[in-house]
Amino acid sequence: MIHPRALLLIAGLLATLPGPGAVRAADVLESVAIRELFDTLDAWKPLTFPKIKRHTTYSIESEGGNRVLKADADASASAIVHTSRFAVHRFPDIRWRWKIQNPLAKGDARTKAGDDYPIRVYVIFEYDLEQASLGEKIQYAAAKVIYGQYPPHSSLNYIWANREHAAPILPNAYTDRARMFLLQQGGAKAGQWIAEQRNILMDYRRAFGTDPPETATVAIMADTDDTGERVSAWVDDLEVGRQP
Repeated sequence: MIHPRALLLIAGLLATLPGPGAVRAADVLESVAIRELFDTLDAWKPLTFPKIKRHTTYSIESEGGNRVLKADADASASAIVHTSRFAVHRFPDIRWRWKIQNPLAKGDARTKAGDDYPIRVYVIFEYDLEQASLGEKIQYAAAKVIYGQYPPHSSLNYIWANREHAAPILPNAYTDRARMFLLQQGGAKAGQWIAEQRNILMDYRRAFGTDPPETATVAIMADTDDTGERVSAWVDDLEVGRQP
C-alpha cells in the first residue's frame, strides 16, 4: 500500500523528474552518469510538501577551498532532486561523502514520530508498466488518476541513523516501497567527513529480493519536521557510475 504521506513525496518527485530524453545514448560509452561536486545547485530541483510549511534550506558552502552542499533543517522538511535520470544496470555504483553536526535526540527509524534524519541520500526508481504485476498496475493506475502521472516505483534510502539499531536495513515507517540502509548510526562520527560507496543493484536485491526497475534518479534530504529539532549536515563528491 502507498501511504498518503508517501504519495505526497512521490507526487512531488514527479514534478522534478526529467523526461525520457534525459537518459543519454552517450551514457552507454561513459563510466559516469552523474558527477556532482556542488559548485552550484543548477542540476538540482527543490521538492517541498504541501502540508509542511517549514522547509529545509540547501546552500553551497566553502570549506578549506572546496565547495560542498550544506543542509539546514529546523523543524522542517524538504528535499532536492537531481534533474538527470540514469540507467541503473549500466551505472550501478554510487558514492559520496557526508558529515553531520549531530544526530537527532528524538529520531528513531522504526517509528513515524521519529522518521527524521540529519541527512539521507535517496535512489528513486521509475515505475515500469511493462514489468508491473496486476496488483501494482491497479494501484498505480489509481495514483495516476489522482496525480496525472505514475509515481516512482520504489526507493533506497541511505541514512545517517540517529541511534544504533540491530538490523542494517529497516522498512520505511510510511511506505513498504522504501528501504532504509543504516550506513552510519549515532553521533560517534559527528563532525567527521565519512566516505560511502554502495552497489545499487546489490542493495536493491538485498532489500526487495528482486532486480530494480531500469531507470532511477537521486535525491538528498534533511528533515526534522516530526521531531521538531534543528540540525546541519553536509554532502560532497556524489557520483553515480560503474567500475572501469
